[in-house]
Amino acid sequence: MDPRGGAMAEIILFHHSQGLTPGIRAFADELAAAGHTVHVPDLFDGRTFDDVETGVAHAQELGFDTVMARGVAAAEELPAELVYAGFSMGVMPAQRLAQTRPGAVGALFVDACLPVEEFGTWPDGLPVQIHGGVDDDWFAEDLESARALAGSVPTAELFLYPGTAHLFADRSVRGHDPAAAALLSERALAFLGTWA
Repeated sequence: MDPRGGAMAEIILFHHSQGLTPGIRAFADELAAAGHTVHVPDLFDGRTFDDVETGVAHAQELGFDTVMARGVAAAEELPAELVYAGFSMGVMPAQRLAQTRPGAVGALFVDACLPVEEFGTWPDGLPVQIHGGVDDDWFAEDLESARALAGSVPTAELFLYPGTAHLFADRSVRGHDPAAAALLSERALAFLGTWA
């Protein structure tokens, strides 16, 4: 328990295709400041990229299966009772682990959502929040999957933010939207505060 009396979650947070940026670290620090334990593995071995396209090209060069495997391996060292969180590309390992690794207590997907069928079925009672921008061309590809998950799982919430670019919640990259990012953080912290 958080000594201030609130609930505390243990979270593994996977970065997006631009790498483990200062903005991802800042988001993790914000969660940690609220009393949560946050693990932030680096799937790119220290490399970061100035734009999404270059980062995606790097992930393709590595192989998305390799990126996924690195994320899964990072979770193996941690307790089973985790919240799996990811930004964009990082949703891939987060969603796979949330759906397939026993013990998950929650999931937090930002800027992406894969079809549930990719990894089987959604675990009964597992809460999830999905956040994305309605004007984000990258998220547009996943919006149908996000709506399907939110519409079929009672413990799923979908939050759409108008006028936002991809990675709007990462304060260190182009497209950052401070107001939308602050609202996302507020919602995520409320969500994460539901576990003891």
